[in-house]
Amino acid sequence: MHTPNLIAYLNGQFAPLDELKIPVLDRGFLFGDGVYEMIPVYSRCVFRLDEHLQRLARSLAAVGIANPHELAVWRQIVLQLVAQQDFADQSVYLQITRGVAYPRNHAFPSTDTAPTVFAFSDPLEMPPAALFAQGVAAVTTRDIRWLRCDIKAISLLANVLAKQQAVEAGAAETIMLRDGRQGEEALMIEGAASNIFIVKSGVIYAPQTSELMLAGITYELVIELAEQHQLALVLGEVSEAMLRDADEVWLTSSSKEILAIVELDGLPVGNGKPGPIYQQMLSIYQTYKATVMRRGED
Repeated sequence: MHTPNLIAYLNGQFAPLDELKIPVLDRGFLFGDGVYEMIPVYSRCVFRLDEHLQRLARSLAAVGIANPHELAVWRQIVLQLVAQQDFADQSVYLQITRGVAYPRNHAFPSTDTAPTVFAFSDPLEMPPAALFAQGVAAVTTRDIRWLRCDIKAISLLANVLAKQQAVEAGAAETIMLRDGRQGEEALMIEGAASNIFIVKSGVIYAPQTSELMLAGITYELVIELAEQHQLALVLGEVSEAMLRDADEVWLTSSSKEILAIVELDGLPVGNGKPGPIYQQMLSIYQTYKATVMRRGED
C-alpha cells in the first residue's frame, strides 16, 4: 500500500504519515478502545472546531479516557496540522486511544497509561455535481450495534459491515433500522456513516438525538438552517413505515453534505428524483457554505 505524502501528528510530534508507528500493544489496536473525531475544513477554515472538540471531550469522558489536552491546545494542534497540508479543503481525523498496556486485559490498566493521540488530514472530496442533481440509492439493514452509538468510538465493525452491504448492492448508504420493543415497529436511526432525514407532505422529519445515534455536526447544521428559513421540521421518532412512505429521503454528513436518496431497497423514493424540499435545503446549505463556512465565520 502506498501511504500518501501527508504530514501527520502523533503524541506531540509532527512528521510524515508513513514514518509514524504505534506499538502493537496499544489498546486501540487490540480492543478498539478509543474515540475519534472528523472535522471538515473549507478553504483552510476549520468548520465549528470548538463544537467538534466538545463532542470529542464528551466521547472521551463517556469511555473514561482522560482528555490529554485543554481546548486551546487541541485548537493549536488542529490548526497547525491544517497549515502543513498543501491542499485547502481538508478532512481532519483525530483519534485518541487508552494507550499502550501490558498484559492484555479487557479491564482498564491498573497502572497509569498515557493516551495515544494521533491526527492526520486528508483532502476533503465532495460528491460530484451529478450526485446532487440525480440522487443516490440506499439499502436498509437491522441495527445490530450496541446501545451507546452517541459515543464516537473507533470500534466501528458493525458500521463497516453495513457500509459494505451498501457497496455490494451498488448503493451509497445503508440505513439502520432498530428493532422495536415488544413487537413495536422498527425505528429509523441513521446511516452507516451519515444521518438521515425524511420529508412527507412538505414537513421534514428527523430522529431526535439519543444514545442510539451519533448526531453529526452537519445534522445539527441542517436543523439550524431549516429553523432559520422557517421550513416545517419535526424531531422525534421516525418509524420504518414513515421512511418507506416518505416523499423524500436525505443523507447528511461532513463529507457528503446533503444528498437525496431517490431509491430505497430497489424501490423509488417519491417520484424517484430529488424533491423540492431537498432542492431548497441544498441551495440554503450551499449558500451558507460559500458565505460562512469558507470564510471561517462559524
